[in-house]
Amino acid sequence: MNITLAFQLFQNMGLRYTSYRIVHEVEKRCGFLKKRHPMQSEQKYFISLQEWKKAAIPFVIEGKEHLFFEKIKDESLKEKALKILNGELCFFSSDWKTLGANYDWITNPETNYKYDVSKHWSEINDFNPANGDIKYVWEKSRFSYLLTIIRNDYHFEEDHSQFVFSEIESWIDANPINQGPNWKCSQEISLRLFNWMYVLNFYKNSDALTEERWNKIQNTIYWSLHHVYYHINFSRIAVRNNHAITETLALTLSELLFPFIPESKKWAKKGRKWLEQEVAYQVYEDGTFLQFSMNYHRVVIQLFSFGISLTETYKKPFSKLLYQRAYASLNFLYQCQQEENGYLPNYGANDGALFFPLTNTGYRDYRSQLNTLHHILTKEKLFDDVVINEEYCWVQNKANPKYSFKPLTKSFGVLSFENGGYYICRTNESFTFVRCGNHKDRPSHADNLHVDVWVKGQNILRDSGTYKYNTSKDFSDYFTGTKAHNTVVVNNQSQMLKGSRFIWYYWTQCLGATWEEKNDDYIFHGTIKAFQQLSNSATHSRTIKISKYKAKWTVIDEVLSLDQYAKEQIWHVDDFSVAFESQSNNKKVEPRNSLSYDSEYYGLKKEGKSLSFAFKSQITTTITIKD
Repeated sequence: MNITLAFQLFQNMGLRYTSYRIVHEVEKRCGFLKKRHPMQSEQKYFISLQEWKKAAIPFVIEGKEHLFFEKIKDESLKEKALKILNGELCFFSSDWKTLGANYDWITNPETNYKYDVSKHWSEINDFNPANGDIKYVWEKSRFSYLLTIIRNDYHFEEDHSQFVFSEIESWIDANPINQGPNWKCSQEISLRLFNWMYVLNFYKNSDALTEERWNKIQNTIYWSLHHVYYHINFSRIAVRNNHAITETLALTLSELLFPFIPESKKWAKKGRKWLEQEVAYQVYEDGTFLQFSMNYHRVVIQLFSFGISLTETYKKPFSKLLYQRAYASLNFLYQCQQEENGYLPNYGANDGALFFPLTNTGYRDYRSQLNTLHHILTKEKLFDDVVINEEYCWVQNKANPKYSFKPLTKSFGVLSFENGGYYICRTNESFTFVRCGNHKDRPSHADNLHVDVWVKGQNILRDSGTYKYNTSKDFSDYFTGTKAHNTVVVNNQSQMLKGSRFIWYYWTQCLGATWEEKNDDYIFHGTIKAFQQLSNSATHSRTIKISKYKAKWTVIDEVLSLDQYAKEQIWHVDDFSVAFESQSNNKKVEPRNSLSYDSEYYGLKKEGKSLSFAFKSQITTTITIKD
């Protein structure tokens, strides 16, 4: 790395991040991480199975014998459960793969690479191209699929507890404490614990839960929490996103769920303090989220629902600020949601995460997750559909929240979420979503001034998605880069300079963004500082005129201080009936077909369609949706 880029990294990420990464690398190379997270760990048993049952430690659900919400015999749920029982798994909420009944938990099903489980987790390289994407190994080890089995057993009055506890025992036997890939990520460890708690509480009285299995489970629970606590600074400093919220929540809840572990009181006290700090920092006052990602924001929504419900049950509520940020988050995502299908723009990094799949709604449909948190905070539903409302029944809030809020309503006209840099417009004809923001936190995609357009629930002008985090350089550069978005590229380059993995240099920044209302139109004006790797005075301005009464947009782009470079305005449109008319320097500009991919779900991609318009410094394009 040259001195200029090193300075950019330090300038963007700060002393705290840079110092920690240096210390962490030293600790890893000198073996300090191995000492802090021992492989040959002492067995930890605290309480017998009968004592645990007798203690009746509250959870968000009770045992299956005590659940009485409406049972729906949905054959699609039955089909999913049968696939899982037969050794299949749905990866990233979209892609079913056959793993077999005797899957070893450490083989990547895409590449067949088998990780070395004899190695300490700190020795596992999770970004080696030969290994493939480590998320394909982590996916089953989250145990989210067991929630599908639980739901099947409740609705169809069946009992697959033997299968469920056999899966957990198999994982424990195959993944020794602090060894192999499945001990590398503290967020994955935290999610595993949350989903195991669903299993333990639902099948509490099953004969399949034996004393031997219980002892294995409580030992693994202890060392899992130990790992999270003693590696928490990695997520709080080096990563600082939904990972930190998940992990600090796990520590916060440890004293409630595992009071028999002596250290849980200390872990929970620190965890609650850290969680409150992370929410205050990561979730902005207007409800937007530092990861600039719709799906990762939904992850936080589910964590809010789970955490608030459980802490309210114990009458140990969070601070008022956390509730306020939860409600503001809910409002932001709800205002961006399409009424016809519950979809939101496929905006920002999207890894297919849905931690708690507690309904039969599709992955792109956000209604059940937003409805659950809304129900908890306002005591009213956003939607009446019984399928959508099922999730709330699995995250029961047994106490009245200390803080309550007014039910949300959908806004029409324009809204500005200035902290996050989002500007939206909803008319009777369309929904328009514009990103024009500052970056005080690390961006994942070079997508400033991207615009998404929806008509009657259909994504007419779309984002290309994410595809994979560990893939070829060409695909990584495309999906995270500016070409994958509806904005402008200069000199065939992205708005920012790509570094390694998740690093960008020369972060784009908003110089101004406003709405203006006319008799027939809403008009957005936004300007960003961009393409600083080409010129430190370069700017990109975009004006979007949105018709109040027609499905029609006029977009004016102007790029300054880069006259010597070629420029392209890009639109990802696919097969909808859309008309484009462009002019630059008073001359008509003919469109060119451009490379486009569409990754609606993580790990999957297909070729899409995009048009590009070449221009010198300014271009005006009118976009009309044909009847």
